[in-house]
Amino acid sequence: MKSAITVLLNHLILIAISQSALATETLKYELLERKPRPADHFTQGLYYDGKRWLESSGLYGRSWLAEYTDPSANPVRRKWLAGNRFAEGLAVFGDKLYLLTYRAGEVQVYDRKSLSQEKVLGYRGEGWGLTSDGEQLIMSNGSDQLTFRDPETFAVTRTLAVTGGGERWSRLNELEYVHGLVWANIWQDPRVIAIDPQTGVVKGVLNLQELQRDSLKEQQWNVDAVANGIAWDQARNGLWVTGKYWPNLYLIRPAGLGF
Repeated sequence: MKSAITVLLNHLILIAISQSALATETLKYELLERKPRPADHFTQGLYYDGKRWLESSGLYGRSWLAEYTDPSANPVRRKWLAGNRFAEGLAVFGDKLYLLTYRAGEVQVYDRKSLSQEKVLGYRGEGWGLTSDGEQLIMSNGSDQLTFRDPETFAVTRTLAVTGGGERWSRLNELEYVHGLVWANIWQDPRVIAIDPQTGVVKGVLNLQELQRDSLKEQQWNVDAVANGIAWDQARNGLWVTGKYWPNLYLIRPAGLGF
């Protein structure tokens, strides 16, 4: 016979699971704008300051960091990485730009205005996505964990497991911090999730499957052409989203969670 304590604990666990699932919204969105762009970008990180775009593109021997005024035109500036460096996520913090590498264990720090490299900081494990909440850098590594890091040293300040929504989350990739939440792509999944940075609970889910279909309808299917890339447009209160090898950027406005 089960003890009263065991029954109570099981009941509390079921309540917690139920509340966690209820707290996760399935978000609809409004499509505000579509911008064409070259379809050869292996997009890793994306950032928009209202005037200029920053983007990192991956793969060994083909990795670069670029700045644009118009995504459909040639970049204003482009920095090519060494052939043995695979570019990953990027984030702006103050007057610095931080660019992750996949397995080299280094984050490259650039001057935001000149794009000149200032230093390289090390870390253990893989680098996937990167963003900032204005106080710390927040990094993903392809697991279900977010890692908070000191911008000066890149030292770990805390880690956070992502939970909720009735699923076990993993493969967290590109990140963007908007309206107090961390928005994350999931590798090889068209969904974007909104994560509470204090608790790790998933507060909302966006499905970009229709945009993926729109971008790839005139192209031969590519297994790597997955949704990846999120940039906040503060002036228009929307998210620019795209994917690897997608020929379009899309400005969407989610219905809820501060939008």
